[in-house]
Amino acid sequence: MSISRKISITRKTKETDISVALNLDSAANQTIDVNSGIGFLDHMYDALAKHSGWSLSLKCQGDLHIDDHHTAEDTAIALGQAFKQALGEPRGIKRFGYAYAPLDEALSRAVVDISGRPFADVTLDLKREKLGTLSTEMLSHVLFSFATSAGITLHVDVIKGKNDHHRAESAFKALAVALRQAIERTGTNDVPSTKGVL
Repeated sequence: MSISRKISITRKTKETDISVALNLDSAANQTIDVNSGIGFLDHMYDALAKHSGWSLSLKCQGDLHIDDHHTAEDTAIALGQAFKQALGEPRGIKRFGYAYAPLDEALSRAVVDISGRPFADVTLDLKREKLGTLSTEMLSHVLFSFATSAGITLHVDVIKGKNDHHRAESAFKALAVALRQAIERTGTNDVPSTKGVL
């Protein structure tokens, strides 16, 4: 079970040019360097990597002169692809993970299944139009795009909170802890499914 779970990928379209380097097993020696061109999005990816125990380098040159949509969506797609490739066959992992994460008055819950079946149900209920320069509607879309690209089932709910920054950040932190739990190695070579395959 000493197989290295890390990957470097690029994703280039007419709208974005993205590079991602991801190591799922570097909690003891993390390096995180994120620059999407959108400060609040970087903050969320930084929290996701930090509390997942990942090392992450993510760089994006996007068409921000249009708006934030392509950059937010495409970085989530690229990160999901990197996660899926770095993880490899979901063998010898816990598969399921769940977590609650508070940030002051805000509290969020995340539940994940490394299922091979992409699905996301995300309820953030943010009130502001923007956090920094990021449209708040894009935060749910980022989580949906990540789950779809990673091939995982994802439920994220903000349970309470008044400050939208706190609500969003607690959601990403809860997801991070749930993902860390789900991909934890069990010490076996077992596929965690009654089907024998995921």
